[in-house]
Amino acid sequence: MAKTIIISNRLPLTIQKKDGTFSYSESAGGLATGLGSIYKTNNMLWVGWPGINLKTDTERIALKIELLKENLFPIFLTDKDIENYYVGFSNKTIWPIYHYFTQYASFHHDLWLSYKKVNRIFCDEIVKLYKPGDIIWVHDYQQLMLSSYLRQKLPQATIGFFQHIPFPSYEVFRSIPWREEILKGYLGADLIGFHTYDDTRHFFSCLKRVLGIENNLGKIEYEQRTIHVDAFPMGIDFEKFNTSASEQDTTAKVLEYKASLGDRKIILSIDRLDYSKGIPQRLMAYESFLEKYPEYHSKIILVQLTVPSRYDVSHYRNLKIEIDELVGRINGKFGKINWMPIHYIFRAIPFTHLSALYAISDVALITPIRDGMNLVSKEYVATRHLNTGVLILSEMTGAAKELVEAIIVNPNDKEALIASLKKALSMSKEEQKKRMTSMRNTIRAYNVHNWLEIFMGRLAYTKELQKEKASKFISSKNNEHILKTYKKAEKRLILLDYDGTLMPFFNNPYDAQPDKELCSILDLLTADDKNQVVIISGRDKNTLTNFMDDFKVDLVAEHGIWYRKGIAEWKLSGQQTESWKKEIMPFLKMYVARTPGTFIEEKDYSLVWHFRKTDSEFGEMRASELMANLNYLTSQMNLQLLEGNKVVEIKDSKVNKGKVADLWLEENYDFVVAIGDDRTDEDMFKILPKWGHSIKVGHQETSAKYCVANYQDVRELLLTFIKSIE
Repeated sequence: MAKTIIISNRLPLTIQKKDGTFSYSESAGGLATGLGSIYKTNNMLWVGWPGINLKTDTERIALKIELLKENLFPIFLTDKDIENYYVGFSNKTIWPIYHYFTQYASFHHDLWLSYKKVNRIFCDEIVKLYKPGDIIWVHDYQQLMLSSYLRQKLPQATIGFFQHIPFPSYEVFRSIPWREEILKGYLGADLIGFHTYDDTRHFFSCLKRVLGIENNLGKIEYEQRTIHVDAFPMGIDFEKFNTSASEQDTTAKVLEYKASLGDRKIILSIDRLDYSKGIPQRLMAYESFLEKYPEYHSKIILVQLTVPSRYDVSHYRNLKIEIDELVGRINGKFGKINWMPIHYIFRAIPFTHLSALYAISDVALITPIRDGMNLVSKEYVATRHLNTGVLILSEMTGAAKELVEAIIVNPNDKEALIASLKKALSMSKEEQKKRMTSMRNTIRAYNVHNWLEIFMGRLAYTKELQKEKASKFISSKNNEHILKTYKKAEKRLILLDYDGTLMPFFNNPYDAQPDKELCSILDLLTADDKNQVVIISGRDKNTLTNFMDDFKVDLVAEHGIWYRKGIAEWKLSGQQTESWKKEIMPFLKMYVARTPGTFIEEKDYSLVWHFRKTDSEFGEMRASELMANLNYLTSQMNLQLLEGNKVVEIKDSKVNKGKVADLWLEENYDFVVAIGDDRTDEDMFKILPKWGHSIKVGHQETSAKYCVANYQDVRELLLTFIKSIE
């Protein structure tokens, strides 16, 4: 039976060894909490570092046997691996950059090499565990290279990747020296998931600017695969937290806490020790609140629960010192014998104790500076089964997009934090219940089971889409069919686009002269008297003549406006006019002036605005704006607007590649093939006879029968034509 292999840096257990035996406790953290209640019952195997280093093979085997009983598989790493890969690159490079704390980021090549090494260690172990039909689900920033390594070794595998931390904007991400390789690491997956749309937007921007990869409605095409990228807000096990509040152990702990804290309103903050959580800013805002509203002295208590994390990183040690000093200062400044304004807990606590804290807290103050989702806010809401309590939530969390009835604040705005505390502490029960009921309904509906179902459903859909598209790619079977009809034919028509089909794109379009390989292919192809080769391009006729005059080919220029058969003179395919240029040219010149790096190419009966040399996103934005304005301007002018590869072209609407191809199709050919890479070639594909062979270059949606990946595959196909006759 197929299984799901979950991969994360750590297993969802904390393991300790004492007197030769192992003891286990649940780990703190979003992923461990989120999936901890479902991985054992869904035919899943969780793979990760066990958090303990064992020196002997005997100990390792013993631990592995015990963990396998719990659907867990340990990957053992050395102390040096952990120091360099986890403490080093993961948390000194990726974590600060992805959370916008660039001042804390370090870039050391040896740490990067260690990061890749450990990702390969994970890869090798997973390959051993994998069986055909298994689903591989990679999690988070410690494993950014793993999907691509797995894809290399398991090309047909179903691989999902989910990132639990934010994805930064391009301006921040670009500071990573290994940004290209990291982005390609993501692209080994079939489905890439983030918590929010903002994260997906930033990811798409980086793909475009760093790798030149575009997306179309959340889909990208890479190495002959369609990859989906989407937002999947992670939920929690709602019922687990909802029922825990009324369980006997929790109730007993609630009574104990109330006896200790007294009849006061409780404000609860729970965080890992991390600079992204905004703990010092929150404490200083609380201090200012006590100064501004002395009437709340002795009536409120802030319980600050901080879970130790990455204490071997200097920034975290310094943060701990800062928090300790702030707590000491505030308690020393305002505290009394019978009241301390802050109860500070620096340790992880059991689930029952956590549920009790959620249950007794009148306000949850969750204000990280930057966070992926923040499940603590959802856990608090789920535990409030009486529908009372107030959630103050940072707008920098993913959860703020869902829990809109919370008091949403900017964590950097001290005055807003103070005002939010005042509002929360004075909110009526009726208002609390109204807000809390709505939030509870939201997280009940969008729980972790729903999250899992949606993600896995989307992953399955993506694999089906890949199979459907793969069927169009020329395989040995359909290539054999094309070659068979080619060999039998007595009269063949070969229609070929130029840029992107026979040659790659260049920043300067005039640099795309035929290279040695293409010259050889065209010479050999046209040497066969049965072949009629037509280069059917968007190029102007003078450039096309310059490029192709040495070859025995027919030519079509400007997407069908001009054509030339053999060595005859160029002819217009219909009545054309260029009078419209006087109105359009000044408009295009304005866009050139506004968009550095762009230029205008003037053809006989068309104008082209090129933006390949400018910043990709800026160029796309300007192109969209230009298209919208031109649509309005040309609505009564019988002109056609064409969006090509980094170009916008304006031409007569009465002519296209399909109409001009008819001039050749009027003759009786018994083999026809048309190959092209952009939207203008679709007109050519559509007019071919049903028995003809239409081939799209690239992965875009097309009416063509077949696809190839790039211009190199086109050349390879043409060479197989030539060799089949030899």
